[in-house]
Amino acid sequence: MNTTFSITPLGDSALIIEWEQEITSPVHTQVLQAFHHLQSLQLPYITDLIPAYASLSVLYNAVQVSQEAKRPAFVWLKDLLTATLQQTITVTIPTPRHLQIPVCYHPSLGPDITEMAKQKNITTNDIISLHSAGTYTVYMLGFLPGFPYMGKVHNTLATPRLKQPRRQVAAGSVGIAGEQTGIYPLASPGGWNIIGQTPIRLFDAALDEPCYCRPGDQVQFVPISLEEFQQLSIKSEIIK
Repeated sequence: MNTTFSITPLGDSALIIEWEQEITSPVHTQVLQAFHHLQSLQLPYITDLIPAYASLSVLYNAVQVSQEAKRPAFVWLKDLLTATLQQTITVTIPTPRHLQIPVCYHPSLGPDITEMAKQKNITTNDIISLHSAGTYTVYMLGFLPGFPYMGKVHNTLATPRLKQPRRQVAAGSVGIAGEQTGIYPLASPGGWNIIGQTPIRLFDAALDEPCYCRPGDQVQFVPISLEEFQQLSIKSEIIK
């Protein structure tokens, strides 16, 4: 396992393991290797593991660690994790799921798609073609429950966040921020450039696995018409 990482405190009951800070598959593979390996160890004092683009947050029970270690929890756990991750270990990462997510890019659902096209001197069809042509890695879930941060988008589509965030973005909205693309699983304020919407429910607390996407998933967007979007939305509500 790659040993080029650092470990620093993240509050009084968490720490963060960081690799080279870039959005690349090799770096993210190291994150997932560490995530799945530590998960497999089932250490009782680790309460959660949160993978991101180039880091892994480790939440732990500081009282339990201190009682076992007889010294500061962070220091002991840092030494333990460093030794663990520096070992030569073969980690089997689950085969990535390939998800096809339908998206309607109609301007009524993608309020920023027309302005983005004007700014880039291309057509809205160009945006749709470029966005749906790529296969995106889900690097992390965050911001909202089940919000998948994915990348990278085609260079032509890379666009800064809105200068003035919206007070309300509809659930299912598909957006672009910088080189990332993502989907709002719930209605929320937000500053991403919204280019479409999916009828798929990205988060359902009633399910055993509430988040539709997982880190490591490979996602492709499939363009659908406004009529298809409306039909699928009705089916989604019926299933709910």
